Amino acid sequence: MTEISPLDQARILSEALPHMQQYDEETIVIKYGGHAMGDEETAKNFARDIVLLEQTAINPVVVHGGGPQIATMLKRLGIVSEFAAGLRITDAATIEIVEMVLAGSVNKQIVGYINEAGGKAVGLSGKDANMVKASKTTRTIMDPDSHIEKAVDLGFVGDPEKVDLTLLNQLIGYELIPVLAPLATSKEGQTLNVNADTFAGAVAGALKAKRLLLLTDVPGVLDKSKKLIPQLSVKDARKLIADGTISGGMIPKVETCIYALEQGVEGVVIIDGKMQHAVLLELFTNTGTGTLIHK
Repeated sequence: MTEISPLDQARILSEALPHMQQYDEETIVIKYGGHAMGDEETAKNFARDIVLLEQTAINPVVVHGGGPQIATMLKRLGIVSEFAAGLRITDAATIEIVEMVLAGSVNKQIVGYINEAGGKAVGLSGKDANMVKASKTTRTIMDPDSHIEKAVDLGFVGDPEKVDLTLLNQLIGYELIPVLAPLATSKEGQTLNVNADTFAGAVAGALKAKRLLLLTDVPGVLDKSKKLIPQLSVKDARKLIADGTISGGMIPKVETCIYALEQGVEGVVIIDGKMQHAVLLELFTNTGTGTLIHK
């Protein structure tokens, strides 16, 4: 690491002031992905950055995924998953493991790192205090033989329907950092696994967050020549999906961004979570990082 002179350090801090003022007392929701978590050092750096946000009078809310960790545990326990339309079918045995990994090991690991860095993190899931109610996800796939669309039952998988802020409002602004696992409850009281991006979008929308940061394993939205697009309006984003510039796994991410903006978030940024201090670069520097999507 290059040594920075004390004068340069002071200048860097001074230059961050207008950005800090922009986000003063604002809520920022950060979606921390299973792949973006990386190794222990990356996770600890992320935790320090979250504590720094809290110290500068920003209210961070962390939503995490855990796909790779769930896959590892299912393999260890010999539970074989079925897939339909590229999505894991979550049966009764699987949802038990999903809950154990997400609300248990992954959630508490992040809480531990934030607390070790001097923060006061509180680990929760969408089930706590009925924070997130969801309905079962339905997907249709085209039968290759008959060419008839068939409904696929994905099991215990849900889409967020309603976010109750009672509990979050007790925590936000009181030096407590909520860390949320993307699990919700159905009307019937079943536990449902919710896509972490969608869950973060719903929570950020309900909180009318200033920013939703989606930490992923890509630099952001790329144009046809694979160059990063720094900013996009919803209209532009829809055009790029239509013409195939945005394709594959990036489509659901961008659709989540649009959904969050429609829910009331001011701006959504897709950034590379594997980059050192990605959150600070985005919020506290003039250049920012990743792709900002706005109305």
